[in-house]
Order: sequence, then structure tokens, then C-alpha cells
Amino acid sequence: MRDVMAELMRRYSAGETVALGTVVGTFSSAPRAPGAAMMVAGDGTVSGSVSGGCVEGAVYELGQQVLGDGAGVLQRYGVSDDDAFAVGLTCGGIIDVYVEAISAARFPELAELAKSVQVEEPVALATVVEHPEPERRGAHLVVWPDRAAGGLGSSRADDAVADDARGLLAQGRTGMLHYGVDGQRRGEGMSVFVSSFEPPPRMLVFGAIDFAAAVARLGSFLGYRVTVCDARPVFATNSRFPDADEVVVNWPHRYLAAEAEAGRIDARTVIAVLTHDPKFDVPLLEVALRTDVGYIGAMGSRRTHDDRLARLREAGLTEAELSRLASPIGLNLGARTPEETAVSIAAEIISLRWGGGGERLTELTGRIHLP
Repeated sequence: MRDVMAELMRRYSAGETVALGTVVGTFSSAPRAPGAAMMVAGDGTVSGSVSGGCVEGAVYELGQQVLGDGAGVLQRYGVSDDDAFAVGLTCGGIIDVYVEAISAARFPELAELAKSVQVEEPVALATVVEHPEPERRGAHLVVWPDRAAGGLGSSRADDAVADDARGLLAQGRTGMLHYGVDGQRRGEGMSVFVSSFEPPPRMLVFGAIDFAAAVARLGSFLGYRVTVCDARPVFATNSRFPDADEVVVNWPHRYLAAEAEAGRIDARTVIAVLTHDPKFDVPLLEVALRTDVGYIGAMGSRRTHDDRLARLREAGLTEAELSRLASPIGLNLGARTPEETAVSIAAEIISLRWGGGGERLTELTGRIHLP
């Protein structure tokens, strides 16, 4: 829903009713992950995507139907269906899409959810997508770490789902939960889809150089909240890094230590050290390699890397800590320009995050998308 939130709220605030299709389940080589959304407005305008183009036409028609009768629909598309090729999902995957009508009257808590997403406050949305009682389908419960709003038809269901949704939110996960018809944990009949809206992951780029501008641009494109940090105020300026969310003038190791102490970095955070200057790199990497972040890469030649490792060993870092360092940074794409180098770095981050090997897909067999 995050991708269509701005347009959704514009129409919601104007009093319109729209149809919202959300991917709530994927199997095999599905093109989009759970949570991907597509909005169909009353005037026929479409925003977002649920399949990268495969079944958008079918979901559009379903959206028009939902706008007409107001009844939410859970629909499966995939090669196991007789009409799979007719709707276009020929990639071998299966997706479940829940299409519902959204308006201020039907979903009054949406405004508060959208506000939390805007200010990067962790929040989850639980939606009943299957239930034997039609009136309970499409019920919403908005869940924050310390409160909840809305309701799923009973206090028992609200309590069970809120508890489980907070667990998913803490892990940054989105997915389907199953209960008995009144929220019993050992029952069947009610399926609830939980979308987690945790703050975007952070990308910390150290070194205010031309490569950093390209990395910041690509990091922003990939959905990271990008910070560029350098101790030199003449280089660390907003005008040089217009794609960064913030530009900080500080000694890199001091800034990172303060952010870690304040709890503002986590296992999703990625760090790119582009200074290739020992007086900046070594103190910074001492801090970085002892924090729980998802990726740490450092720019420099192999000679620079060997010298850097020697200095870090003298500083007391263990081999296990040093093994977390991606240096020289990036995948071997033959990059030359700052922009190509940024693609190389981003490719390494994506590969390590999802377990890809970096090979050419044309040389591999098997599924393309993760299950």
C-alpha cells in the first residue's frame, strides 16, 4: 500500500471510494511480494501494481466490480487456473489478491494509519480477507506498538490479531495469519492479512565524493533513507547531495557511534565507506564492524584494503568481525563511472540481502523470483 498511499489519501480525503487490490499471498515464482498494491479509482485511473503487468487487467476488472457492489473479493491468479494464460500470469507463479472498497465511511482509521506512515512511526494494518460471515470480511484493525484502532468483529479476535501483528511489525514482516472464526489460535475459518509499515531502512554513506552522490541517488531509488556524512563542511553540502535525506558534517566514527547508541540503526542498515582515507576509515570501521547492521562495504584498491585490514587488526578487531567487511566494495560489473560503480554497490547489497549469487540469469536454471 505504501506505493499508492499518496494517491489513495488524496482521493480518500476528497470523499471518493476507490478499489484497492493487495497481494496477500505468493507461491513459486511470484512477480511481486505480499503487500504490493494497486488502486482503481471511480474514474478508471489506476495507480500501483500487483504483478508487474501480468494480471493488472484482471484486477482492474475486479476493482470495477468491487466499486459497483462494495463486496471485497479474494482472488487467486496462477498457472494452476484454467484461465492463467488468459489473464497473463505466465511466469509460473501464483498470487492471491484481495480487492476491497476503501472510503472514509468504510475505513475511518486509514487517515491515522497514513499519518503514522508519513512520520515513519511503526504501524501495521490487519485486514480480514476470509471469514464465513460476509459482514466481517474487509474489517480492519490498525496496530501500533502501544495501541490499536478499528476492530475485527470481536474483542477476542482483536486481542489475538493485535498481539500477532505486533510480532510481525517488530520483525518488519508482512504476511497472512489464520485463526478460528472468533480469533481462536487453534481454529480455522478466519484469514487475516497483516501489512507492516516499519520506517524505511537506512543507508549511511561516508565520504562526500562524487561516488557518494551516485550511491545516494541509487539508495534513494531503492527505498533507503540516505544519510551522507563527512567531516569536511566544504564538501558535505545539501547542494552536492540533493538525493540524500540528510547531509551531516561530523567525524564519521563519532556520528555512527552516536546513531548506534541512540538505537537509530538496525539489521536493515547498510553502510558504504567511500572515503578511502585511513584517518577516517579505520576509526569508522572499528565502530561499524562491531554493530549489528546488514551490510558494510568500503571503497579502495586491494592494496588499500590490505593496509586497512592490518590497521584494523592492530586496533583489536577479530577475524570474524573483519569477515563482515565487503572490500573492495561492489560486484564485478566492470564499472568505470561513479554511476556504474553505484550500480555495482547496489547489486552487492541486493545480492547479500536476498541470497543471490550475482550470476547472469541467462546462465542459470530454476526459479527467478524468491518464493
